[in-house]
Amino acid sequence: MNDQTMSRMKELVSVLNRASEAYYAQDTEIMSNFEYDRLYDELMQLEKETGVIIANSPTMHVGYEAVEELPKERHNQPMLSLAKTKSREELREWLNGKEALLSWKLDGLTIVLTYSEGRLVKAVTRGNGEVGEVVTNNAKVFRNVPLSIPFQGELTLRGEAVITYSEFEKINSRIEETEAKYKNPRNLCSGSVRQLNNEVTAARNVQFYAFSLVRAEGEEFHNSRAEQFAFLAQQGFDVVESKLVNPDTILDEITYFENQIPSYDIPSDGLVLIYEDIAYGQSLGRTAKFPRDAIAFKWADELRETTLREIEWSASRTGLINPVAIFEPVELEGTTVSRASVHNISIVRGLKLGIGDRITVYKANMIIPQIAENLTQSDSLEIPARCPVCGQPTQIRQMNDVQSLYCGNPDCGAKKIKAFTLFVSRDAMNVDGLSESTLEKFLARGFLHEYADVFRLDRYEQEITQMEGFGEKSYGNLMDSIETARNTTLPRIIYGLGIENVGVANAKLLCRYFQFSLEELRKATVEELGDIDGVGEVIATGIYDYFHDTERMEQLDHLLREVHIAQEKVDEGMQTLVGMSFVITGSLEHYENRNALKDEIEARGGKVTGSVTGKTTCLINNDTTSQSSKNKKAKELGIRIISEREFMEEYL
Repeated sequence: MNDQTMSRMKELVSVLNRASEAYYAQDTEIMSNFEYDRLYDELMQLEKETGVIIANSPTMHVGYEAVEELPKERHNQPMLSLAKTKSREELREWLNGKEALLSWKLDGLTIVLTYSEGRLVKAVTRGNGEVGEVVTNNAKVFRNVPLSIPFQGELTLRGEAVITYSEFEKINSRIEETEAKYKNPRNLCSGSVRQLNNEVTAARNVQFYAFSLVRAEGEEFHNSRAEQFAFLAQQGFDVVESKLVNPDTILDEITYFENQIPSYDIPSDGLVLIYEDIAYGQSLGRTAKFPRDAIAFKWADELRETTLREIEWSASRTGLINPVAIFEPVELEGTTVSRASVHNISIVRGLKLGIGDRITVYKANMIIPQIAENLTQSDSLEIPARCPVCGQPTQIRQMNDVQSLYCGNPDCGAKKIKAFTLFVSRDAMNVDGLSESTLEKFLARGFLHEYADVFRLDRYEQEITQMEGFGEKSYGNLMDSIETARNTTLPRIIYGLGIENVGVANAKLLCRYFQFSLEELRKATVEELGDIDGVGEVIATGIYDYFHDTERMEQLDHLLREVHIAQEKVDEGMQTLVGMSFVITGSLEHYENRNALKDEIEARGGKVTGSVTGKTTCLINNDTTSQSSKNKKAKELGIRIISEREFMEEYL
């Protein structure tokens, strides 16, 4: 093996691991699935040719390490990836004359559910295949997971949590700003399932489809996978659609699944084939990464070659400028496409794009148009030095290895339109009758300069009633909607301000943490904000900067004079933990989860933070002798470590 080959292998390992970290741990993409598969296959071939596998090669580990925010748990059995093929004939040969179940390979987040005495007791994500994250509280609000089942023995099964395409589109349609929209259902599902607050999970309509029975205590299935699937269906689970196939029928059944793709609402990236004979499949054993009783089939992407006409740069509320490729129209999977998001500057540069380049395009999962490859690679595309809307200088900012383009002008017209659109949206001030196009007209006429001006539009009655599309009735309806919107809540106000990285959930979190006191929130330090569970340093800094901007605070004061904020009632007699700060870690016994204990503490005026500091009153951990980082930090600082029961006895 020459140095060049080894150098290439090291490069591939580094690139693929970075892409995996972005995809699994940060829910973002720095390269297309097509490109990842191509590089992965190249690495596997080089490893096969050389007999060398570099440490930390993605061919030797599964997924990526689970994030720190949720409790971790080791799986009883490793959850392996599947070997894959795009060849139908290879799939038929793999059967080796046997029967097998052919089913959808769903594209979401794999979950392991455990039931005991007929009740759901645990849900754990796949994580890195060895260790997953405990998401029991969130699984209980999946739209179709049974909380109790007829079977009373110990039951463990695996399945895929998914968000349908129709639900994905519905959620995105409620998000006004382009950069805030979710990129695909898989990323949305992953973020939804791994929430600390299951209210968010419940609102996303996550569904669960069982695809494997791990264990059913004392139950007999006569060595049949099909019987296992039937058993799971009898327990009330939605089971992934499957077909019993043999070498004579498999090609027709593949076609059956293929014909469903245009109308199939559940995200899928292929099919899975697993032997019907359980004992036979288990007798085949496994490799270091793959079981031998199953194989994945990935659809051969329909590629079309075309010419890149231009890159459209779309500015947004936060200043992010998104690149969208415009190319000569081509037919893909039965529809005509001419546009594809390129997502960010990193992908633009990785593809070495230039106007006039010959590119190949495909539909990811046969749905979302993507650029597969740049055949020309002229690398001549100029990144705009000025914003396409306001003409002011742009900036390239980098976060987590991803470079993105931003407009630095705070008065950019695109920012104003998108900012006002968010402000009047359903989850913010909820003002009916102010669409983005209407807001654009009002801004152009000088009716709107700051948020408070929305509530002063009655000054322009004569001008508005004479505008095209408006009349006395439309104007009256708008005024009624504005009057209704004056009565609002603090979380709606905070979300509507458009503070970067503060969505609906974070707005509610901030308000609860500061006991619905806007003044307390306004004077909070970066350290205090960063101590809030779920608010990191980047978000904390953004919030602090917003509330320490003189012009923004003047405008906020103007807004506050126009609205009436409903006050949350706080039972003063319950405020026994005021001034105290707690950190919670590990599993709980009395409370359903850490959020339930957190709500109890906050209802009594206390604070719950994510890290142990000198200001921490005590660390609550049922495993008081563990060597966890939080326990070690508490001991270093002389902070008491108490059990859940001790906390209840001393503080409640």
